[in-house]
Amino acid sequence: MTGISWILILYFFWFVLRIPKDLFFLCISASVTIKLFAYDAKECDPKKCTSRKLARFRMLRLLPTTQKIPSGSVLLTPEAERALSRMDKRRAEKRGIVVLDVSWRVATFPKIPGITERALPFLVAANPVNYGKPFKLSSVEAFAAALIILGEEDQARLVLSKFAWGEQFLKLNAEPLEDYAKANNSREIVEAQRQFI
Repeated sequence: MTGISWILILYFFWFVLRIPKDLFFLCISASVTIKLFAYDAKECDPKKCTSRKLARFRMLRLLPTTQKIPSGSVLLTPEAERALSRMDKRRAEKRGIVVLDVSWRVATFPKIPGITERALPFLVAANPVNYGKPFKLSSVEAFAAALIILGEEDQARLVLSKFAWGEQFLKLNAEPLEDYAKANNSREIVEAQRQFI
């Protein structure tokens, strides 16, 4: 049974049988393959912050300081020298994926020791703030892209399902995401990216 099937069953129990909300979210977090973390720099509009929304649904854990970022985790940052690829899956499963939730207007990404930095390849934003802009992804778009690249499409669809425009992100980036998911390593990701830039 796929991850999405389990999620549908859990929704049934929540809406039809009215199981307690806390138990419902506990079951969802148990079905998640890769843990998600976000450092909240409190630079964006709280009403538009995708990380905070995911945290409300208990799909990720907000971190108050960069010192709380799990050692050995995979940090998604545009300043990384290597692209995220399937080669990073084991580390992500073990330690999780982290984003730095900072404003693109400020766009300062602090260096954090003890973690593995990875960049996402070319993708176009579907969020209302940066719609159509390459590389200017919201936190949830970055998580979803990373999860698809790592072969966790069900979890990617789950996090995007909390946003009205989530499906649009997958439609806008269908071809590149499919190619990136097939790539075996960082070099192949960069090669695949060339045809979309």
